[in-house]
Amino acid sequence: MASHEEDMRRLALHDEDCIETMLAMHLKDDQAAGLDPKTQALVRLAALVALGAAPVSYQWSVGVALDAGATADDIVGILIAVAPISGLARVILATPDVALPIGYDIHAAFEELGPDPPP
Repeated sequence: MASHEEDMRRLALHDEDCIETMLAMHLKDDQAAGLDPKTQALVRLAALVALGAAPVSYQWSVGVALDAGATADDIVGILIAVAPISGLARVILATPDVALPIGYDIHAAFEELGPDPPP
C-alpha cells in the first residue's frame, strides 16, 4: 500500500497516533482547556454534532466520554442541549452513530418494530 493511502486510511479511521503525528494535534490533552476529562469529552462531542462529523468521529468521542465517566444519559443530554444551536437535523443524523458505542443499535431496533412504526 502506498504511503498516502495508508495515511488516508488512518485518518479516516480517526487513528489518534496518526492525527497527533501528522497534524500535531493532541487529542488527549485534557489539561489545555482547564476542564475535567468528562466535561471536555462531552464538549467535544457537542462540537462534533454541531459540525456534522463523520460516524467514526462520533464513535471515538463517545468512547472517550464513557471512559472519562460519562453516562448514556449524559450523552443523550448533549444531543438535546446542542439541538437548538446546531439544528435538529444534525442531531437526528448523528443519533444512530452516537448510540452505537453506548450499546444501542437504533437501526436494529427499528427493524424489530416492523414496517409500520407506531404513531
